[in-house]
Amino acid sequence: MPRRYLTTQDVRRAHTAEIVVGPDTLVTPQALAAAEAAGVSIRTGDGPYREPAPARGPDAPGALEHLPRMPEPVDDPSATGVVVTCVGRNRPGVLAELTTAIARHGCSIGDVSQKMVDDYFHMVLVVELSASGSGFKELKADLECLGGENDYVVRIMHERVFRFMHRV
Repeated sequence: MPRRYLTTQDVRRAHTAEIVVGPDTLVTPQALAAAEAAGVSIRTGDGPYREPAPARGPDAPGALEHLPRMPEPVDDPSATGVVVTCVGRNRPGVLAELTTAIARHGCSIGDVSQKMVDDYFHMVLVVELSASGSGFKELKADLECLGGENDYVVRIMHERVFRFMHRV
């Protein structure tokens, strides 16, 4: 039996205080928030709505038995690692601009990866924030201003966010 989805639009169209869904229905987080804001309760025939077990993907019961388990990323708010990505048109001095800005904030570069395709580059730097240097917010503001409008683009995020986003 295919799964059904309950969306925000479904909640808005219901015009009722209670929505009853099937046991395999997936309710989107936005629909849950809309229902809570509107005072609508969502339930199944057995009681309050609970998210069903995944049918596929790395969290599905079959996959849990057969796939190797990777350690979960550590959610440590005191972590000081950040990931800096830079993509754009290559020209002399791009790496120097980035590393100079990073050094101004008292940070240390732990790893660099760069690839070139024709006149374009993609660079990833793993950077450690210094306890005595600038914080994440200041570094982010400074780095994301680099590159100009048509040159290159810099993005920065906490390493723990990067690890959570890219886990399998």
